[in-house]
Amino acid sequence: MITYTHCPACSSEDFHEFISAKDHTVSGESFRIMKCNSCTLMFTQDIPSAADIGLYYASEDYISHSDTQEGMINKLYHAIRKRTLKGKKELLQKETGKASAKIADIGCGTGAFLNTMKKAGWNVTGVEPDEVARKKAAALYGIEPRPAGELNSLPQNEFDVITLWHVLEHVHDLHGYIAQLKNMLAENGKLFIAVPNYTSHDAGHYGSFWAAYDVPRHLYHFSPQSMRALLQQHGLNVQKVRPMWFDSFYVSMLSEKYKNGKGDIISAFFTGLVSNIKTIGNQEKCSSQIYIISK
Repeated sequence: MITYTHCPACSSEDFHEFISAKDHTVSGESFRIMKCNSCTLMFTQDIPSAADIGLYYASEDYISHSDTQEGMINKLYHAIRKRTLKGKKELLQKETGKASAKIADIGCGTGAFLNTMKKAGWNVTGVEPDEVARKKAAALYGIEPRPAGELNSLPQNEFDVITLWHVLEHVHDLHGYIAQLKNMLAENGKLFIAVPNYTSHDAGHYGSFWAAYDVPRHLYHFSPQSMRALLQQHGLNVQKVRPMWFDSFYVSMLSEKYKNGKGDIISAFFTGLVSNIKTIGNQEKCSSQIYIISK
């Protein structure tokens, strides 16, 4: 078990307990979430070590590893995934100005995104810690992701694009990971990091039931301020922040299930819609954000 005595992002010792959240996916345990009074990062306290946390991913409901289509929420996820994959591809092409390039997707799961990029002519590399997910990527798409332990052996200054779609919040060695990503990135390359945003309307609405807290798998809970502060320590700059519109609805559906024992589609849709409307006035208030980063 890891108990933080200082903020894992900025090392400040000035933090307080913000909320307690329950693991609704696997264990049923509750975990305290602390908030740094300096950089505003929130982090889960008393987390399992890197060697022990695998037990908390052992669920067929953990969709990025299992690719399950069981249940209404997972069916909805798969129904919109084709559109979101296309949107990610177009975002990368627009922001890099490249129709094709060399990409590394860290935490690539079962490989659906890398397969989209491969079909578009990109040279793809994946890294994925879960062995079952790696095998599914090979079987489904002919993509063979590297185990997480091989991240540090990937070439330096070589990748035009590096992506982390809801991955950074899972990484124990936060600073070590970012330092390695910077090393891998080509001089004019771009890093795309997508994470949940605890300053969103839906986070405030659902409180401890907000599904994107996802304790203890989510070790950190980012605000735009904390993300910028973290990256600046590594000489990286946030150029743009882009919203992930569908996440507001998906997270709201899961949150309704956790709060009320069932997925109330109408309530979830309304909450997700309000969250997105509030984002129109402030692009940094979406349920999940994509940070577009350069050296």
